[in-house]
Amino acid sequence: MTTFNDRERAFENKYAHDQEMVFKAVARRNRKIGMWAAGLLGRTAEQAEAYAMEVIRADFEEAGHEVVVRKIAADLGALADEATINAKMDYFLSEAKAELSEG
Repeated sequence: MTTFNDRERAFENKYAHDQEMVFKAVARRNRKIGMWAAGLLGRTAEQAEAYAMEVIRADFEEAGHEVVVRKIAADLGALADEATINAKMDYFLSEAKAELSEG
């Protein structure tokens, strides 16, 4: 029975680790998309950091990335459409995952 318990514990630990990595990647993606949008809005470096934090907080309001897309789309107006924002989010998520896997 010990082998089964060890395997179960190993799977639980792997699942917890994987979920933590997903959370970190999404948070990093949100920061990157926030910095990108702040650049389009012409924000200073300090304002860009504050805006990126707003984007990260927006993601905690609802499950899913749609709330982030809606926030950025509303803030950017005609500067970028939702398709562009979604494409950037996909790019930044891939970039964030690569950064996390590199250590």
